[in-house]
Parts: sequence; C-alpha cells; structure tokens
Amino acid sequence: MTEQKDWIKDLVIYQIYPRSFYDSNGDGIGDLPGILQKLDYLEELGINALWLSPVYRSPNDDNGYDISGYQEIMEEFGTMEDWDRLRDACRKKGIRMIMDLVVNHSSDEHPWFLESRSSRENPRSDYYIWRDPVDGHEPNNWGSAFGGSAWEYVPERGQYYFHYFSKKQPDLNWACQELRDSVIEMMNWWADKGVEGFRVDAISYLDKPRDFPDSALPPRPDGYSFPDCLICRPGTHAYIREMNRRVFAPRNLLTVGEVAAPTVEELGNYVKTDREEFDMAIPFVLPKTEIDTWSPERLKKEIEESYQAMKEDGWWARFFSNHDKPRQVSLYGDDGEYWEVSAKFLAMFLHSLPGTPYVYQGEEIGMTNVKLPSIEDYDDPSTRDQYQQYLLSGMDPEAALAQAQLESRDNARTPMQWDGSENGGFTSGTPWLKTNPNTRDINVEAQRQDPHSVYQCYRKLIALRKQSSTLSRGDLTFLETGHPKLIALTRSAAEETLLAFHNFSREEQEIPASLLEGADEVLLSSYDREGGYRGPLLRPYESVMFRMRKD
Repeated sequence: MTEQKDWIKDLVIYQIYPRSFYDSNGDGIGDLPGILQKLDYLEELGINALWLSPVYRSPNDDNGYDISGYQEIMEEFGTMEDWDRLRDACRKKGIRMIMDLVVNHSSDEHPWFLESRSSRENPRSDYYIWRDPVDGHEPNNWGSAFGGSAWEYVPERGQYYFHYFSKKQPDLNWACQELRDSVIEMMNWWADKGVEGFRVDAISYLDKPRDFPDSALPPRPDGYSFPDCLICRPGTHAYIREMNRRVFAPRNLLTVGEVAAPTVEELGNYVKTDREEFDMAIPFVLPKTEIDTWSPERLKKEIEESYQAMKEDGWWARFFSNHDKPRQVSLYGDDGEYWEVSAKFLAMFLHSLPGTPYVYQGEEIGMTNVKLPSIEDYDDPSTRDQYQQYLLSGMDPEAALAQAQLESRDNARTPMQWDGSENGGFTSGTPWLKTNPNTRDINVEAQRQDPHSVYQCYRKLIALRKQSSTLSRGDLTFLETGHPKLIALTRSAAEETLLAFHNFSREEQEIPASLLEGADEVLLSSYDREGGYRGPLLRPYESVMFRMRKD
C-alpha cells in the first residue's frame, strides 16, 4: 500500500443491506431514514465506515442490484435529501460512506437499455451486448447464473442481448468507449456528492469474448452451461485501471472489488499496488461450493497464501458474512448448542487477522440462518432457480427445499433483529421478508444490556483493534499445533506481540505447552461468560488472545 492510502488500515467496515436494516415508516421495507435513526448504534459499536448495498432506483428484480437510475434513490428507500442527511450525519460521527456500485450490468428498465433495444441505429445501441441468432436460436449454450439461457431475444432489433444474471439485468458493453465515459461520469458525480469509496459489484465479468464460443462445461439440469471464459480476462483489468485513473486515484477513494479469482495470483492482480486497480478485493464463492468444500485447513491455507503473496504489496478484505452468503455462525460455527461461543470465536478469529475487517449487519449479534417453510417464501432469484435445478435433477421437493434453504442468500437478508417482538422491532408493518423466529432470543436490545453478549464481544474487538497497531498493521505468523482444527497465530509489531488460539471444532483441543511460553495477559476469550480462559485444554469453539511478555 502507498502511504497515501494508509488510512484504510484503520477502518472497520459495517455493511448495511438497506431493505432489511430498519423501517422508519411502517411499509415493511428498510429505508435511509431508518439507517439514520440507528446511526448512534453503529457509533456505539465502534465502526468507522459504512458500506451501503444499492439504494439507487431499481425495479428490484434482484433487490437493487438491477439499477434503472444510477443518480436517483429508490423510492422505497426515501429521497436524495434523505441520502444527503445520512451523509452529513456520518461525517459528523467520523464514519466514511462507501456506496455499492453495479456496473457490470444495469436493469432492463434503465433508459440506456430502453434506447439500445429500440433499434440498431440508436446512439446507445452499443451500450449493451447484442448478437444475431445462430440457426434460429441463442448465439451459444451459455446459461444465466439465475437459470435458463444467458440470452434474451428482442424482436425490435432481431437480436439477442447477453445477461450473465437475470434477464432483467442486461450486461453493459464495456468495449464501447461512450458507455465507459457515461459510467465514469456517474461515478465522479457520486464522488462530488461526498462518497468516500466504492464497493464494485461483479467486477470480474466486464470483458467479454467477441466470438462468444460455446462453453465446454457440462450442461446444468436445464440444459445450459455456465460460461467458461468470462474471468481472468486482461481486458477486465484494463477497464478497472481506467476507472482508477479517471476516478479512484485522483479522489483518493477507498475501492473494493467483488471478484471471481480462482487463484491467489489472480486475486493479487486486482489489489497489488503497482497494478493500480483496487485497494482490496472480496472474493466471490458460490454458497454451495463454500458449503461443500470449506474446512479449517483450507481456510488457513488460503489466508497464508494470500498473506504471503500480498504482504509487501497489497491489502486484504477480511469477512465471513455478506448479503450473498449464509450466516457465518450457521456456516462455520454451531448455531445450536454452541451458538454464542462460536459466534464470538468467529469474530475473534477474523479480527485477529491482518486486513480490513467487515461486519455484516446482524453478524454482531450472532444472527443465524432461517428455514422458511416454502420456496414461495423466498425472495432471492438464485434460491428459486437452485430449487428448480434440484427438481430437474430428480431430487424430491422436500430434499430440494432443504438444500435450497441451506444455500439461500435470503439467510443473510432476513430483517435485522432489534428486539424480541414478533417482527424483531424492524417494522411496525408486515416485513418484506419473514423475520427469523429466533428474534425472541437473538436481538440487539437484549445484547446491549448483557456484558457477555456477542455484541459486547464485537465492541471489545473493534476497540482493541483501534488501540493496537499490532492488530491493524502487525505481521502474521501461523504456528504449528499438530491438529488441523486448532489454529494458532501471532501478530507482531515493534511494540508488542499478540498470540491467539482458535479451536475450530466441537471437541476439546489441547494447546502444546511450547506454544504458551511467554503468554502473559489474556486480552479476550470467547468463553468470557464462563469466566474466560482456564487452561491449555480449549473447549469447543474456544478462542483466546494473549499479549506476550516482553523479554
């Protein structure tokens, strides 16, 4: 990192999914005035940057990630004046405002697309990707990420347009200079309004092959194949560098890319300083892949590889949760018997790592996955598609629903649980998505009053990070424990060394005596309710952090 951007190392970023955060007017949908009302809560938590998932005008085919007006606010969320008030309040509290930006695709209701689809002669004809039919059907065998073909026919043009996601999310044509100029003009407009950073959605797919060859991947149950040549394309990196040159760098903005990076080397291509692209990246992994392949050993290996690759020239986004993933305590921890200690344990592990930590709304109180009773109760288009794919593959409806429930992005999108009332204090009306029934037991109100709650653990971690430059800037070393589910690490700086142990299992694990030599003050324990750390035999999902003695 350059010295100019050293400030990003001091950030703790809180992601808000506005639709589910807090409803101020009783219509069942979270909104900007609701976020403003809860800003004191975020200040109390200790965060100093706010990432807003999209609040732009949108028909909500994909909950705001289908934008029909980049310089307007979605009516359900409020007005531009509400956004201005939130920006001003954040500034007063020292909280940086980061906007989600979706520029791989727009809504099919965006004026650009309405013009583009109208005729091949329209001035914005090339703002999107159009191809002629091949033998009377789609140009190739590519499938959309949300099911069905990735191509949609438009009679007015006699052509198909490409959409990697929903058919209501046509991909923008980044090969068109006029399109790039329009996008960059819009980004600068937001920067002029006071945005201090962008998280850029689905950025790995900007560059498309001109010939659109058939995919060699096996077909899905619906007969279409995932594209096999959309990522790791040099043109995408060139487009990002143009954004950096024309928007990010001149304004000293924080930038985060959501990337599909199959290797550490490709991840580095997005974030290494000399590449002049992003400050950090959030790798995207399909929930099913994450569920099927995750293990403590793999997690440690990936962290160590990325750390070694970028410690001299790069930075890391550290997260377990976001709006596209199942809840972290349900995915990596134990949302039953060990719910509280495993929620604290995951927080302690994440915040003990180098990089900028992200807190996704509700993570700080240990919100869990939800099992909605019917597929009709799910709003997420990818969940509904995955359910259909399972049915087409021969799975019975009950099993298909159970698998879709496990993977659903709606696990992360149920309304924020503010108190123990029926709708969790999220709304006085009917919530847009059903509230998790466990709001009676897991909610902000109860945890703010409890000194040993998950929420209070997060407050302590965030405060410790602000106090200790060792956590924000120190070196990372993993120690060999002799057990794959017991991870030990140190964070070292000139002024101090911190030592942490994390038991990723439901079984007790003993810390080797040699690793405890020099361990002094216990700073935090995931078992603080039970009196804290009590010996080398770690309990299920126990984390402990020590300050080492100075010799």
